[in-house]
Amino acid sequence: MPQLAQVSESNITKIEKVLYTAKVHTAGGREGTSRTSDGHLDVKLSRPGTGTGTNPEQLFAAGWSACFLSSLNLVAAAKKIKLPADVALDAEVDLGTTSGDYFLEARLSVSLPGLDRELAQALVDGAEQVCPYSKATRGNINVKVNLV
Repeated sequence: MPQLAQVSESNITKIEKVLYTAKVHTAGGREGTSRTSDGHLDVKLSRPGTGTGTNPEQLFAAGWSACFLSSLNLVAAAKKIKLPADVALDAEVDLGTTSGDYFLEARLSVSLPGLDRELAQALVDGAEQVCPYSKATRGNINVKVNLV
């Protein structure tokens, strides 16, 4: 059994004001189902590459990419920069093993067509600092954020 890392609670930022709480009921693990309390999401789960359902890595990639793009919008708005209509993000989340333990890795490829590359990179860097998913994964998994 792998050893769990000890985390000092003094290093964890606590939320002062909760804006939203997602409530999801999951049964059956990777071959089960997940449903939100409001019924807006009701998915069949399956292991990667098998079955007809989605998998946790796909759901994580979808959530992170949506959050990152929203963070990009916030950063651009604060700098009074209009983002192109066709801004997009391709997220890839790998599930793999090292020494028999499971780990995640991720790549986020951000497309900001029509913007100066230096400005686009500054916006992506700013979004990476603002996005809650990026904050949650920073220092915990290997992540590459690329401007394409």
